[in-house]
Order: sequence, then structure tokens, then C-alpha cells
Amino acid sequence: MDVVALGESMVTFLPSRPGRLADVPSFDRGIGGAESNVACVLAAAGHSTRWISRVGADGFGDHLVEAIGGYGVDVSHVRRDPTRPTGIYFRTAGDRATDAHEVAYYRAGSAASAMTAADLDLEAVRAGRVLHLSGITPALSTDCLTLIRELTAPHPDRPLISFDVNHRPALWRDTHGPEVLLDLARGADIVFVGEDEAEEAWGITGGPSHIREVLPEPDTLVVKQGARGAVAFGPTAGSRTRLPAGSRAAGAMGVPPLERSREWGRAGADGTPQAPGSATTPRPATTAPALKVDVVATTGAGDAFAAGFLSATLRDLPLRDRLRHGHLMAAATLTTPGDLAPPPPRALADRLVALDDTAWGRLRLGPGWTQADEDERAEKEARTP
Repeated sequence: MDVVALGESMVTFLPSRPGRLADVPSFDRGIGGAESNVACVLAAAGHSTRWISRVGADGFGDHLVEAIGGYGVDVSHVRRDPTRPTGIYFRTAGDRATDAHEVAYYRAGSAASAMTAADLDLEAVRAGRVLHLSGITPALSTDCLTLIRELTAPHPDRPLISFDVNHRPALWRDTHGPEVLLDLARGADIVFVGEDEAEEAWGITGGPSHIREVLPEPDTLVVKQGARGAVAFGPTAGSRTRLPAGSRAAGAMGVPPLERSREWGRAGADGTPQAPGSATTPRPATTAPALKVDVVATTGAGDAFAAGFLSATLRDLPLRDRLRHGHLMAAATLTTPGDLAPPPPRALADRLVALDDTAWGRLRLGPGWTQADEDERAEKEARTP
């Protein structure tokens, strides 16, 4: 597997028209889940992915497994819980950044909240080149927090750990959520966090460089800045290490091996291992401005950005290109009404990523832009005698 994603997914009920939840007469059913969204986008982009979770032995659980599997995601390791339900939630049509936006969660005591290391196939969990997790899962229950701590701890078979902070204050049962999230982020290899999110959770102000000072341990730190763009901090020269030759993920499917998880240690300039975050030379920062987008809905854009960045990481592309692929995947979701959207064809994405800074800055994407290559091909075929 290229990527394994572990976390709760829920059935989403989307309003048939704008308005308060109290006034909306009907809803359309969809799916939602940060980790499964990443797996679905990556699968649609041609990567092998697996989603691992628990759902209830109910119709909503059936729908989740079938819908996520329909994207090409391996769902064979999703467990069914005969006593706990599948989580569901309702939301309004308004942008979640406005005061009028409402979300009603019905996930307390859900099947996913009972996930433990004992009832999951940990070999299947660790079978990817990347294991993608988020800060939502440890907030669900003490068992889930214990599970995520175990998965991010040093282990000989630990894959590259991708961690999206996803700070959700309402989910935490106590005031220690920010502290837990910071600790988990420090144990990951790739971390995604919003600049505003870091300020809300950890009180960090002053921009991405200050966030990096607090989080020096991850090999790659991605700070999202909303409509302004994103900044990525990579490892220092000489501190990158590769997967051991005997690792199942090294060179899988003919692609370059990824940077090794932090428990193997980083090499200093003299070749000696260093403790995480102990490098004395500054880690380079790369910035990629966001695209101009005709936004239809924002839900799921952050997950799509992570998927685009991970897709480019699996291809061993430069940091700037990873950020741009993230922006393009996010733009695909931003220009559609649901949580998930068809990603741009790889040829189109690569062509746009290769633009110079001026041309990139002039791009403006609206609904249907991901079909540009298909439309162009159809026109070409129509002109061919």
C-alpha cells in the first residue's frame, strides 16, 4: 500500500437548501471523515490506499464501507461492531467559517470510538509506505488516544507517519487536548497544521517560523495559511535518512524510498545519529501561494490538500511541487459542493505545477476545471479525420 489511513468516518447529512438546521426540511446523505477523505482522494489519483476503522453493524456502516470502497480504497480491514452504532452528523449549507454554520454530531459511543490496538490488525495498519492519522481520533476516547500513541511510537515496522493536527476543541473531554496534539505532532514525520489552528491550540503567534521553532522534530512541517498559501519546512541537508534496505516499504513498486521514521535517528554532518530536532543548522522553508478559486464549498479542502501533498511526496517531488499539488487538490474540492471531488488528471496537475511563479499567480480555477484535459482530448479527437 502507498498510504494507510486510520480514523473515524461518519455518514453526513447535507441540507437540501440553505438555512438553520431547525428550518431545513430534508437532507441528502453523504460521507465524511478526515482520514478516509485523504484515502479516497489518493485512490482517485491512482495510489493504492487502505482505510482502517470500526463501524456499526448497521445500514450506515454498510453505506460507509461501500461508498469509500467505491473510490478504490481497500476496506477489507474495517471491523464491524455489533453493539455500537456508526457515527452520523448533520450540517448546514453555509460556510463553516461563518457564525451561521451549524454542525450537529451524533458520534458519542460510536463504533470507531472503541478502537483499540487489540482489536485491529496492526500489521495491516503498518503495511503502507505512509500511515496517515489526524488529531480527531485521539479526541474520541481514551482507547483511541492509547491507540494513536502506540502507532506513533518507535517501532521497527513503523512507516512514515503523516499527522494532520485537526484541532477540534469540542471533541476533547478535558483541557489537555492541545498538549496531547503537540506531543503527537512531535512524534510524526510529516505534520500539517493551520497557522490559525496553531495559535488557537498552542498560542503560537508570529507566523510559520515560530511554529517550526515549537515543532522542530518532524522531518516535514506544513503550515497552511488559508487563502494566502502554505509554507513547508523540510529536513536539513545531511539529516535525511532512507528506509532500511530490508524494509517492506523501501523501493516499493519501483518508486523511490521515503525518508525514514524518526525512531531510526537522523544523521548529522559527520554521519553520527542525532536526536529528533537536535540539528543546529536552520531547516529550509518553501512557500507556495494559494490559487485563486471560485469557491463553492470549503468542506474537505484541508483533507484534499494533505492528499495532494502526500501524493507528490510519494513521487519524491520537491517541496514546492508538493505544496502546489496540495493546492490543486484543494482547489478541486473547493469548486464542488461535497467533501470529495474528482482530482485533476496527473498530466494536467503536473503541467500546472510546472508553471513559473507569474503564470501560477495568474491561474483562476472554477467549477469543472479538473475536466480540462478530458475536454481538450475530446476536442482533439473530434478534429482528427
